[in-house]
Amino acid sequence: MNRMEQVYETTMELHQLLDGEKIKENRDGTIDSINKLLGKRSDLLKGIEPPYTDQEKEVGQQVVQLDRVIQSKMGMLFQTIKSEIKTVKKQKQSNQKYKNPYQNLSNFDGMFLDSKK
Repeated sequence: MNRMEQVYETTMELHQLLDGEKIKENRDGTIDSINKLLGKRSDLLKGIEPPYTDQEKEVGQQVVQLDRVIQSKMGMLFQTIKSEIKTVKKQKQSNQKYKNPYQNLSNFDGMFLDSKK
């Protein structure tokens, strides 16, 4: 197997992982797998140097196209996680306000200073 085919196979694994419904079920494990595949692919890409054969150029074009799809899917995953974090923070604040509604009130409420002499 040549060097570009290894990159292509790793890219396909990453694409299939982002396509699956397992992301919602086991998010932490999926993100860990994504990080491992990205690291593996990065190491493989460092080993690719010119000159390229015609077959390697074709495989490289396919990898570039798949990479665009992977980038958009990872962006959507990032946005989903980001919105869920916002929701959790908002729920946490709401719960805290419900538990102690008078927490943020100041002690100087209703204070009056007379300036007449």
